[in-house]
Amino acid sequence: MAREKTKCITSIGGQALIEGILMRGPKKTEIAVRLSDGSISLEEMNTGFIKDKYPVFRLPLLRGVAAMIDSLTMGYKALSVSVEKAGLEEDEEPSKFDKWVQKTFGDKMMNAIMVASTVLGLLLAVVLFFMLPTFLFNLIRDYVAGPGFAPWRSVVEGIMRIAIFIIYIYFCARMPEIKRLFQYHGAEHKTIFCYENNEELTVENVRRHSRFHPRCGTSFLVIMLLLGIIVGFFIPFGNPFVRTIVKILCIPLIMGIGYEFIRLCGRCENTATRIISAPGLWMQHITTQEPDDSMIEVAIAAMQQVIPENGEDKIKVG
Repeated sequence: MAREKTKCITSIGGQALIEGILMRGPKKTEIAVRLSDGSISLEEMNTGFIKDKYPVFRLPLLRGVAAMIDSLTMGYKALSVSVEKAGLEEDEEPSKFDKWVQKTFGDKMMNAIMVASTVLGLLLAVVLFFMLPTFLFNLIRDYVAGPGFAPWRSVVEGIMRIAIFIIYIYFCARMPEIKRLFQYHGAEHKTIFCYENNEELTVENVRRHSRFHPRCGTSFLVIMLLLGIIVGFFIPFGNPFVRTIVKILCIPLIMGIGYEFIRLCGRCENTATRIISAPGLWMQHITTQEPDDSMIEVAIAAMQQVIPENGEDKIKVG
């Protein structure tokens, strides 16, 4: 799939939130959230990047690890803000567990819920994407295919991991709340494309642009999964637990390489980058959805706050 042609490329990037969008520019980061009364709340985030504190993390490979950590940290904070601003309290009577959480954590209840959700999500990811493929491969090798199947471990495990990822995201996208999140994701991409074409940021202009962007986090995750297949060839262990630990230790390396690929795809348009971008763009058919006009308005509001006056967000194309 060919990416949309643009007149320039910007370093501004974003993230979909609960009823809102985060946009990060070279000088400031802004959160825009649609409130329950229909208005749009804007809030600037105070951000400190690892590369600014430790210049060594500006080097290739290391900058990818730093960018990922910054993105996760910032995304976690922004998501917490959007949940609070969107006012997602349940109308029904709180359960005994809800009352216990409120009594135990008080004003920090939302933070406690977000931390618990993050920890459980990480554990689920380790089980689904690391331990399960290795366990299933061992079953196939030992009881179906035989020892001669062993050289195919990395490829088979990689295919399983990608299949699990696609199925997981597909069923998540069927949930109404996640579908709205993916619609805001589409609004973010469309708004960035509109800006990269030097067009005025209006709902009408944004609406006609593509929702598939090569610098998307979805593309980054897909590239990491594909790189994991290559790295897996060099991991000799068959024990699910040992293999899982080694794979986790290899994540920073995969992350660094994946970031460089995404960076390359964002700056260049040629046959090689189109091939690298293709799987992620295909996956965005699930992780982005067509937004409505109200969502586009939120994306525009966030974007307008982070555009620098001197054009320092513009990336040199090579």
